[in-house]
This record gives sequence, C-alpha cells and structure tokens, in this order.
Amino acid sequence: MKSGFRQSMAWVHTWGGLVVGWILFFVFLTGTLGYFDTEIDRWMKPELPRDTASVSQSLNLAQAHLEEQAPGAKRWFINPATNRDAPNLRIFWELPGEEGKRGVTGNQLLDSSTGEELQTRSTGGGQTLYRMHYALHYLPTGVAYWIVGICSMFMLVAIVTGVIIHKKIFKDFFTFRPQKGPRSWLDMHNLLSVVALPFHLMITYSGLVFFVVTYMPLIIASSYGTDNNARNTFFSEAFPNRALVAEPASQAAPLKPLTDMLAIAAERWGGEQEVRYIDIRNPGDANARVIIARQNTSISRSGEDLVFSGVTGELLSSDASDPASAPLVVRDALLGLHEGLFASIGLRWLYFFSGLLGTAMIATGLVLWTSKRRPQQLRLATPELGHRLVECLNPGMIVGLPLAIAAYFWANRLLPVEMATRSTWEVHTMFITLGCALLYPLVRGKLQRSDFFVRIKRCWRELLWFTAAAWALLPLVNALTTDKHLAYSLAQGDWLFAAFDGAFLLTALAFAAAALRFKEKTPQPLPAAPSIKANITEAAH
Repeated sequence: MKSGFRQSMAWVHTWGGLVVGWILFFVFLTGTLGYFDTEIDRWMKPELPRDTASVSQSLNLAQAHLEEQAPGAKRWFINPATNRDAPNLRIFWELPGEEGKRGVTGNQLLDSSTGEELQTRSTGGGQTLYRMHYALHYLPTGVAYWIVGICSMFMLVAIVTGVIIHKKIFKDFFTFRPQKGPRSWLDMHNLLSVVALPFHLMITYSGLVFFVVTYMPLIIASSYGTDNNARNTFFSEAFPNRALVAEPASQAAPLKPLTDMLAIAAERWGGEQEVRYIDIRNPGDANARVIIARQNTSISRSGEDLVFSGVTGELLSSDASDPASAPLVVRDALLGLHEGLFASIGLRWLYFFSGLLGTAMIATGLVLWTSKRRPQQLRLATPELGHRLVECLNPGMIVGLPLAIAAYFWANRLLPVEMATRSTWEVHTMFITLGCALLYPLVRGKLQRSDFFVRIKRCWRELLWFTAAAWALLPLVNALTTDKHLAYSLAQGDWLFAAFDGAFLLTALAFAAAALRFKEKTPQPLPAAPSIKANITEAAH
C-alpha cells in the first residue's frame, strides 16, 4: 500500500513538475534577480551620482522645490536617499482632480547637493525583471497572475510529493555519484532540493498568499457581495489606514519646515537615516498633515508612522500603539518573508543563493526527465515527438534565459540614450534573444535526423559558450560605453559597479565550465532486457 501510494506521488511529482517546469524556471530566475532589483536599477542608470547629502539638507531642498513646482497640490511625497530602495532623492506630487477622479501627478529625481533634476536614460532596470516573476510580460495582468498562480500550485505539490517519495531524503542529501548519467542528475536534483527545502516551501506558499484574493474571489463575495463597491469595502476594513489625515479646511496656512518634524522623528528613532519617506497631505492648508515613516526592518513589513500637524509641527499620533489584527500580521509576515525587504546585505545574499538553488533544482529536474528516458528512446527507430520537444525546450530555456538576460544588459548599454522607446526595446531584445535560443535546438537539432541526440548535445555546448561569451564581454561593453569601468569603480570606491563586473565574469566562468563538461559521447541505448529494476524514486523521474 505504501509502495503504491509513493508510486502515485512519484507520478504526480514527475509529470506535474514537467508540465510547468519551464515557466517555473523563468519565474524563479527573474524572481531571484529581484532581490537585487534596486542595484540593477542603479547599474542600468550609470549617469546617476552617489547621493552623499544629509536627510535634513535633502528635505530643505525638496520642500523648496515642491513649493515652487506644485504649490497647489493635494499631496507631496518625498523619498530621501536613506536606503537601498531609494539611492537618490525623489519627489512626487498630485494635483487636485475632478470629483471621483485622480488629479495629475508628477515626479522628479533630484541631485540633493545642487537641487538640479537628474536626467537618466529610460530603462526597465531591475524592476522590470522583478515584475516578470509574477506578471510575466506581453500578457494581461490578470491572465499572468493566474498562469503564475497555477504553476506555483504545481510547484507546491511537486515539493510535497518530492518529500513523500524520498523516504531516505537526508541520506540522499549526502549522496552524489559523479559521471553516472541519470543517477548523477538525480543526486544533484535531490541535493539542490534538500539543501534549501525550507526556502522552497516558504517562497512558493507565500507567493500564493500574495494573490489569494485573486485566486479565491468568493472569499470576498460570500461576505461582502458582488457589487462594484464590495472589494473596496473589504480592502478598507482588512487594511485600514491608521494615519490621522484630515480633509482640507480650504483655509491657507504656511507649511512648517519639514526639518523641524524630522528632528523629532530622528530623536525618537535614533537618527535621520531611520526615516524612510515623508508624506505631506494638504500642503499649504490649515489641515495639512505630515506623515514620517520609519525604515522597514521587520519581517511583517511594518514600520512606525508619525503623524504631525503640518502647520504647528505638533506630533498628533503614532501607529506604534495601534497594533494590526492577527490575520493581517500573519499575512504581512508571509509577504515580508517572500520579498525580503527587511534583509541585511548578508541575508539578502542568502536569499539570492537560495533562489539560485531553487532555479537549479528546477533545471536539474527537467534535465533528469530527459536523461532518464533517453536510453529507452534510443532503442526506437524514431524517438517520440514529445521527448524530442522536451530535449529541445530544455537547452532553449535553461541556457537561453540567462543568455536573454545578458542581452537585456547589453541593450541597456548599446541602445541610443535619447531613444524614446529604449526601455521597451530592452525588453524586446531580451525576449527576441530568448525566442532565438528556444528555436535554435529545434533548427540545429533537426527533429527527424537519426543523429538527433548528438545534435542536441552540441546545441547545449554551443548555447553554453554563447552565454559565457555574452556575460564575459559585458564588463568590456560597460567600459566602452560609460566611464564606470572596473578600474574607475575601484579607484572611486564604487563597489556596486565593481561588484557587477565581478559578477558578470563569475557568471561567464560558470557557463564556460558547464560547456567544458559536455563531451561528444554518443548516448547508448538500454539493453533489450534490463536486469536491474530501478527503484521507485529513480523510476519516477
């Protein structure tokens, strides 16, 4: 009975993982890069200077700029350069709109030393890669959410069934048999699965929690109805705005210097760098409110907000004494764990490497599927079409996606800076490259050829070399198109740009090493009557 149950779970694990494996690989790799989305943003905007001004200096400059730029606005918003998500001073404003409609908005990136607006190239940056892991691209947002959600559910099922079928899961963790064909791929898949198993479970389940309302809309409908205001009512009750914000009094009153309120917040929190953003409602009105938010350093994505009177500078309230409901705390904690915004630099790298392990786990599972079945297919006069398609899709996606991401970075440096649609064409370049990589094995492999498997192995090697070259040349392309070459970065102590050059070269070395591992050895078919029966786990894959 137990053997039958495990065999059933093995079938679910194998086929459930295969069907969505390529999308999951895309989601995991782009999501992993998202842990350094802000750093990628900065690399893709090399014109931006490093912000060295104090928060007080930035606030004085921002307030003066907003009073000149948007004096009649209903809202101002200031992001000082106090954390990795805001490396430069940015201001936003929203003008009053017609009843029931949002007013015109605007934003500027400022040099906090001179007050001049910073002009940068249009780019998708790391934010575009980050969004791809949950919204894909070229698809309606709702459709993309459902595709990623279904694939994530398959992933969760694959993780659980994988634990069930590996009754010697901890023994497998210490087992690796090199140069053994399918057995080596199985050992590597097991190793990658076990070493970061808690991360795999957390990231998959919390990802589903992100869009639980989208995936289960009847939760709202059963209690709030299905009319147009039902969702708004639900969200206003589930996620209450605890800030004390009054309606405009329609009576002019000067806004007190923001630095006065900053001083109170800094004394309360232990320094100006603890300030995350400043939100000003009804500026220039008697009912002006200034909300100063603290840095988000907790897993639950919450930081204390202080609400001041914008006219007197008096502290009116703090949400620290207004705890959220238990369900909201649990939900925010799961989402906080998924995003990792609270993570220090060391923990962020741990997130990144765990994400790479998950990406490699999916890749080895896909390769294991073909490796396990290849000897059987060699006994056939013509390998099955489904198997040949999987053989072609594997190198196209597993190697093609890293190649496409390298092309995305190349496009950032090579497209004209003044090009109006350059951010769009950065993404187009990425997906054109991915499309070519997916087609390459189909064309190069020639599905009907008797030497199909030899050709596919050559495709793997060639794509790996292409990818290694693309990443290895990125530091050179960067040096030829900007002044942020490696020698300059090291001399100026700009460790971010230096780290990117180093990461590009390490990535190139990894792909080159993988290419060297592929040998021109012709796969051998299974004997007509195999004498050794594979165990359940190996047969499952």
